[in-house]
Amino acid sequence: MKNLKATPLHKPFLFRFTVFLAGTIIALSTISGDAYALIRDEEIETTIRSWSTPILLVAGLDPSAVSVYIVPEKTLNAFVSGGQNIFLTTGLLMRSDSPGQVKGVIAHESGHIAGGHLARLQEALKNAQLESIIAMVLGAAVVGGGVTAGERQAGAAGTAVIMGGQEIAGRSLLKYTRGQEAAADQAALSYLDRTRQSAKGLEDFIRILSKHEAIYVGRGDPYMRTHPLTLNRIEHISNHVANSRWSDVPESPQDILAHARMRAKLLAFLEPLERTLKEYPESDTSLPARYARAIAYYRKANLARSLPLIDGLIMERPDDPYFYELRGQMLFENGHLAKAVHSFKVAVDLKPDSALLLTLLAQAQLELNDPALTKNATTNLVEAVNLERDNASSWNFLAIAYGRQGEVGLSSLALAEKFLITGENGDARAQAKRAEKVFSHGSPGWIRAQDIITIAKDKKRGSP
Repeated sequence: MKNLKATPLHKPFLFRFTVFLAGTIIALSTISGDAYALIRDEEIETTIRSWSTPILLVAGLDPSAVSVYIVPEKTLNAFVSGGQNIFLTTGLLMRSDSPGQVKGVIAHESGHIAGGHLARLQEALKNAQLESIIAMVLGAAVVGGGVTAGERQAGAAGTAVIMGGQEIAGRSLLKYTRGQEAAADQAALSYLDRTRQSAKGLEDFIRILSKHEAIYVGRGDPYMRTHPLTLNRIEHISNHVANSRWSDVPESPQDILAHARMRAKLLAFLEPLERTLKEYPESDTSLPARYARAIAYYRKANLARSLPLIDGLIMERPDDPYFYELRGQMLFENGHLAKAVHSFKVAVDLKPDSALLLTLLAQAQLELNDPALTKNATTNLVEAVNLERDNASSWNFLAIAYGRQGEVGLSSLALAEKFLITGENGDARAQAKRAEKVFSHGSPGWIRAQDIITIAKDKKRGSP
């Protein structure tokens, strides 16, 4: 796992579904030019991708078109935004007790996407805003501007009209989205059945969340809740579990281990050493526990404790790319660059289709400042951006690699790609113009520079 990365979402509005937790139904965030902090980790992303792919397929969605992101938040939450993007918080992943619980959440979010709820929500929001505007106009007409007792009373009535109108609009929108939540639940149960998976995980997880509802919501107005009452949702899901032929299907040992490793990794990277050692004490010799302690000690720069742990794991599982990745990261960040390159290279050899691993290897190669390794880094980075074109770090390192080799046009073009991803449209256009002057007219590089100039210009003007 690399450090938290800020990844921009190029959408004018972010419609957020708080799937299970009560409190807020929609958080409407204007994110033009802002960045969302995301965790990038090849192992965790691969695990979640393996769980989500069968669900997305039965939902009629193209797995390659749906992105799943990890948000560093302690809250137990998941949401969809910007079309076909699913976001899971680290709090949700770390609090989950089984892979089935995470799969249930993914199935629910897939139901939102397959049901077209984002598009419908935009229309519902417009209608709700219209009701509020009408109420404000009516209220303004009543308020007038008098100073007598009767006029003050009329003013109070006007205020009541405004507030009442806003409340009606809010309840109208909430009612609309309560139906979406119920539909997403039903879709999730269908997807799990069709993939021959138990819905017990979804049931267990919503019971966990019902405890949070009791703590944070209390006995507020049920119309102002974010979704159907949790008890109602538990009842519906429990009835399905009681009658589904797939309810007793156990989780595979591979999924159970992958889930345990994911939790251990997140906790060790995100929590203090003391918390990690409390949950994974020295007496625990399981693979996830040793993995967690290796990460926790490395974060404290204690290679004397961390390296033997990761080396032991590599001896047990010599074909595991993620153990080599962690070993490379340990060595790289402690100045052992040549050894880090070797570990990252083994990781890439074991998983050559990973843009993240290729970028880590190239970064270490560039750090050695060896012309031969710079060429190797360039090759690795070209492959990385072909696999994942929206990784700003890969483009940034590729610009460095080209620059060291005197490839001014290619370096400028790579920087333009980076700035386009990060939303720095003025810089993207400037670098593309620089590249345009270097490439011959009509060449692939010249054509791409032209494309970036046009895209950056349109974004700067606010075009969709």
